[in-house]
Amino acid sequence: MSTQTRVGAFATEAPTAASDGAAARRAGVSPTRQKPFTPWLFLLPYLLLFTVFVIVPSVFGIWISLHEWDYTLPNKPFVGGENYVELFDPNSVNSGSFWTSMRATAIFTVFSVPLLLVLPLFVALLMNKSFPGRNFFRAVYFAPYVLGVAVVGLMWRYLLDNNIGLVNYYLGLFGLPDDTAWTTSVPAAWVALVGVTVWWTLGFNSVIYLAALQDIPAELYEAASVDGANSWQKFRNVTLPGLRPILTFVTINTLIASANMFGQSYIITQGAPGRETRTAIYQIAETGLRNFQMGDAAAMSYVLTFFLMVVSVIVFWLFREKKEKPMPQEPSAVQEGALR
Repeated sequence: MSTQTRVGAFATEAPTAASDGAAARRAGVSPTRQKPFTPWLFLLPYLLLFTVFVIVPSVFGIWISLHEWDYTLPNKPFVGGENYVELFDPNSVNSGSFWTSMRATAIFTVFSVPLLLVLPLFVALLMNKSFPGRNFFRAVYFAPYVLGVAVVGLMWRYLLDNNIGLVNYYLGLFGLPDDTAWTTSVPAAWVALVGVTVWWTLGFNSVIYLAALQDIPAELYEAASVDGANSWQKFRNVTLPGLRPILTFVTINTLIASANMFGQSYIITQGAPGRETRTAIYQIAETGLRNFQMGDAAAMSYVLTFFLMVVSVIVFWLFREKKEKPMPQEPSAVQEGALR
């Protein structure tokens, strides 16, 4: 085919495609929406995984919580809401231990979440500045987060040991008490659990904060400097408003992670002393996997989920964007004349 023939064929086909698009627009149909199933095909792998590993287990967990479910026995009688009622009955077997574990979860959450919100932000503000070796320090702060909970737990269990631990040894070198039972007494056990968790997960929140800080336009800081704002005023009026969406995400994520703390307590303190550091997830695992009371354990998990949902709603409400009230407008000359 000659060059002129190919050009003529292209010129003939081009108006046809353009006319098809124009006809689709005249008909009120966007050319990009002629295949409505295309986005769903891209979403299908995620939807399948989400359904199989989230929706189905959640629904099945509710079904289990309504039965006296012992997976070692063939019969699993339906008991309705009895498992939930027993959790609120002080005379039941599981009620006292469950609410003790919920109290332990609340203690850990109250002390760990503020630290994991403030300290990573302080680190991110430092890492956002230009100084030699900045990338090295960023990697150092993030490095512990890549470790598994088993590695972190075993390492700190030996470091915090009352007899052979290096923590007490170095405290003694500085003239401080060197016989603290970090894993078998309170409040030392809570200090250990919160401290280890902050050291371990601080880097993740710092990276999230750092990414958000780099998205705040530099022009806002320049305008604040022109207006004579100091560092604190820039932080309060520019940085914090710019971090509002990320603060919501970090707060919710940290709350959920703290409320689901299990590995640190299981490995470092083993719930000691007594049941003082046995968290809700620890108690749920103990009830379901060791005592074979899967119905009670499922009910405990959904009670914990309910409290997390309530706290999440409160956090979203606190961090919501408040609409500014419109400024009152002065009446125009025509309106003033009408008023007279």
